[in-house]
Amino acid sequence: MIMDALLVVDIQNDFLPGGSLPVPQGDEIIPLVNAMQQNAGLVVATQDWHPSNHKSFASEHEGKETFETIDLDGLEQILWPDHCVQGSKGAKFAAALDLKRAEAIIRKGMETEIDTYSGFFDNGHRKATGLGAYLEGRDVKRVYVAGLAAEVCVSYTLLDARKLGFEAVLIEDATRPIREDEFTEMKKKLRDAGVEFMKSADVM
Repeated sequence: MIMDALLVVDIQNDFLPGGSLPVPQGDEIIPLVNAMQQNAGLVVATQDWHPSNHKSFASEHEGKETFETIDLDGLEQILWPDHCVQGSKGAKFAAALDLKRAEAIIRKGMETEIDTYSGFFDNGHRKATGLGAYLEGRDVKRVYVAGLAAEVCVSYTLLDARKLGFEAVLIEDATRPIREDEFTEMKKKLRDAGVEFMKSADVM
């Protein structure tokens, strides 16, 4: 049976207000994500799950500051605050997030030397997370994407979904960016890639 899937991206404590890499108003999307799950044919969540010495952390590079950009194994890399370290409170899903209907949780960012924004591939497209094959196995044709942060993990998940041939929909009111100006630029790339834009009410 052909179905749609709701992808819930990285709604974890470190990305919420009070976390180490907070997305402004990131907590506001949680009620919408919970409500959308009730009508979703399939729910899959992604979870940032970094080793403590992950090379995307500014703390791993002496003399570097957070949000500086470096070359990391041939790829441009933003240096982030330490976040979503495996087993930490910050890596846990938000307490208010209801994931009882999530059939799978895809952990990402586990390779020390490369970051993984997308739910489908690492940033160099060197390894797949298994999400694409999982969705294909369930005969999913369209993915609706919500979560954090809008211009980073949400957008890269949408772009990779399109590259893999899925129809892809951004739920605009169920995501928030770290930086609004960068999300404005990313929206252009999403539209060029064929990503649709919808509101949660349209899905529910």
